[in-house]
Amino acid sequence: MAKTVLITGAAGFLGSHLCDYYLDSGAKVIGLDNLSTGLLRNLGHLKSNTDFTFYDCDITKELPKEISSGNFDIILNMASPASPPHYQRLGLETLQVGSVGTLQMLDLAHKSKARFFHASTSEVYGDPEVHPQPESYRGSVNCYGPRSMYDESKRYAEALIYTHRKKYGTNTCLGRFFNTYGPRMDPKDGRVVSNFIVQALQGKPLTVYGDGGQTRSFCYVDDLVKGIAALIDSKESDPINLGNPGEFTVKELAEIVLRKTGSKNKELTYTPLPGDDPLQRKPVIEQAWNKLQWKPTVTLEKGLDKTIDYFRTVI
Repeated sequence: MAKTVLITGAAGFLGSHLCDYYLDSGAKVIGLDNLSTGLLRNLGHLKSNTDFTFYDCDITKELPKEISSGNFDIILNMASPASPPHYQRLGLETLQVGSVGTLQMLDLAHKSKARFFHASTSEVYGDPEVHPQPESYRGSVNCYGPRSMYDESKRYAEALIYTHRKKYGTNTCLGRFFNTYGPRMDPKDGRVVSNFIVQALQGKPLTVYGDGGQTRSFCYVDDLVKGIAALIDSKESDPINLGNPGEFTVKELAEIVLRKTGSKNKELTYTPLPGDDPLQRKPVIEQAWNKLQWKPTVTLEKGLDKTIDYFRTVI
């Protein structure tokens, strides 16, 4: 029997790639998205796929009967605005999807006896005082500030998952993502990779926040999807970092993007660092390797080539 997989945030960057992965594996996939940040074009290639069904709905509200009464083998909770411009514009909605939305999906997973996966984030570590960041690090997060609606939404969701599992025995797992990038990113999502590529392809100066010395670790989407699948297929329940430990400064990323796009405008424009923007970010992934036998294989150079090729087609 083919598995039935429910994916929230299905029209998003990551959600759409997970739809592809599970359809390619022979599953029947039901995708949910309220399209507040997701893009239907990310699912356009699945229109004629009879194993895929899409619902335009908000998981913080009453679910369609076909969903609330359905039985699923796997539920992937990918729904949430994930970039600062989006989650700051949709602050209350971000908090609701991490709380009310996550609880609805946990209840559905418990009823279905489904394996529940939650997309968490390196943002639960805040602006870290420990570097690199292992899963045991409890973070340095500002709960009252410009990024708090996202950071605390994800931290609350983790606590909710822990409590639901302890009380009901719900079969849960969660991965903490570190700066994923790749095709189907929204050109207007305000993330550093998409910002730099769009500006470079348009021949504009690249906008660098702060002095560009802050670091990030960039994980290509195909690697992350394999990590998510490996975690779901495992028996693990505790949070596991899923990211690429290669660490680059923002200025180094800008220089690579300028070289790869062939932009004639090499200018970098420096602006003040936004409030609570982390100064460093790098995952410790020993648990992912020891428990899942997963590690990323796509280099930043190769991943950017594929991502730039995609952006050339959409801007």
